Amino acid sequence: MTVDARLTVQAHLRQAASKLDSRLEAEVLLACVLGKNRTWLYAHTGQTLDPVSSVFFEQLVERRRCGEPVAYLIGKREFYGRDFAVNPDVLIPRPETELLVDRALALPLPSNACVVDVGTGSGCIALTLAAERSNWQVLATDVSPQALTVARANQETLGLAGVSLLQSDLLAAVLHHRFDLIVSNPPYVAEGDPHLDRGDLRFEPSIALSCEDDGLALIVRLTDQASAILKPGGWLAIEHGHDQGKAVAALFGRAGLVQIETCNDLAGLPRLTLGQQQ
Repeated sequence: MTVDARLTVQAHLRQAASKLDSRLEAEVLLACVLGKNRTWLYAHTGQTLDPVSSVFFEQLVERRRCGEPVAYLIGKREFYGRDFAVNPDVLIPRPETELLVDRALALPLPSNACVVDVGTGSGCIALTLAAERSNWQVLATDVSPQALTVARANQETLGLAGVSLLQSDLLAAVLHHRFDLIVSNPPYVAEGDPHLDRGDLRFEPSIALSCEDDGLALIVRLTDQASAILKPGGWLAIEHGHDQGKAVAALFGRAGLVQIETCNDLAGLPRLTLGQQQ
């Protein structure tokens, strides 16, 4: 796309949309460049972009055309009605993960429940739970210091200083604690899965996506650790692949959990399994 500084907002969007096959993505990228929202673009279609903005927009469009996720290009993704900063050090929050939050919030927990989010990444699960339940005591762990830097930035933006963020291999750093709820969206894609070479997954951190044993290795470890530190009546809730529901439910059963339930996402696919400590 040849830059022409005289082009209007409307012309920029038309050219970019034809290149991306997506008017929406073109609007999101241009709004980011201009520091405006999409509504502003609709009201200012005849406004001309300055040369610097035109060049920056072209660069973003080209990067998106090469497959780079929009969330990384604009540096954020909405989750549960809030914007979370993201970069290539963390997984991009998905709509299906909102199911994990929904089910966690619906559980019969104490008003001052102790909760830990394992593998927090951007912090979207832990910080959302803390925002929705101000009396909960929320911790979040991640093995990646880079991910924790992103989570801390989101924590500061959302004003949720009460959430504790810890570097830890799963629950290793909090095995002396007892929890009413343990939640996690762990890496669950099998190593070598062809989907890892497609779409947004190509750009996301492999440490947050895949693991050994057909994607179940970390879920096995996490289930064993969680069953040892859940309070009586406490809950474990784990997001997993659509073909892993039965295996995860079996792991929960072997760990002694009861009231085991696997829930479908909006696409009707098994996406989340919960179990309760006796």
